[in-house]
This record gives sequence, structure tokens and C-alpha cells, in this order.
Amino acid sequence: MPKGQRPDSFYNYISGFSPEVQTILRKIRAAIRKNAPGAQEIISYRMPAFKLNGIVVYFAGFKKHVGMYPPVSGNAKLEKALSPYAGPKGNLKFPLDKPIPYSLIERIVKLRVKQDRARAASKKKSP
Repeated sequence: MPKGQRPDSFYNYISGFSPEVQTILRKIRAAIRKNAPGAQEIISYRMPAFKLNGIVVYFAGFKKHVGMYPPVSGNAKLEKALSPYAGPKGNLKFPLDKPIPYSLIERIVKLRVKQDRARAASKKKSP
């Protein structure tokens, strides 16, 4: 995709990368879809995002890594497992020159789905 052009779909976003990175982004997308059933795929802040009641996760491709947002909190064991990938402000950076930890991505999504559902339930209970 030409620099500065805004992607309007996951397909357009992913197709803007090299074939090797496209494969990684497709696998990340599949891991998220598998663990966030029913989530809507949207482009937000020029990045692919998955939304249930609120945003579950964003992910983005860069020259040397794939970023995942927002920061993960609420599960100390998972946070510890993710510490080697911690980037600025708690966001995650998965280097493209190392194996992508798809199983960790699945754990992130499961936690974020659980948190999203809990937030939605608490909002319904509020007067």
C-alpha cells in the first residue's frame, strides 16, 4: 500500500507488506479470530483491530516487528511471559527475525475477550 494511504480493510492492510510479513500477519489474524469468536474486524488508527463490546486488540506491521496493543494487564503469569516483548508504554513488539509466539498471542486474546465481556457486564449493571 502506498505510504500515507489509509487502509480500508484487513486485506488492503496486509497486502501492503512483503509476502513473508503477510504470512505472519495472516497467522496473527487467524489466531485472534479463533480466540475472539464473533469479533468484528475493523480498521482503527490505521491498524487492524478486533472489536466485541470494545476493542479487544490491535495489531500492526512495521519494518522489524509486529506490534500488538493495548498493553496486557490483569494476569501476572501472562505478563511475565510477555516481558521479553514489552515495548514502549507496555505495548508489545514481536521481532520479525525471531519466531512469532502465536500461542502467547492466543493467550492475550483470551484474556482481552474475558476483560471485554466483564467490562460490558459491569456497564449493564450500572444505573
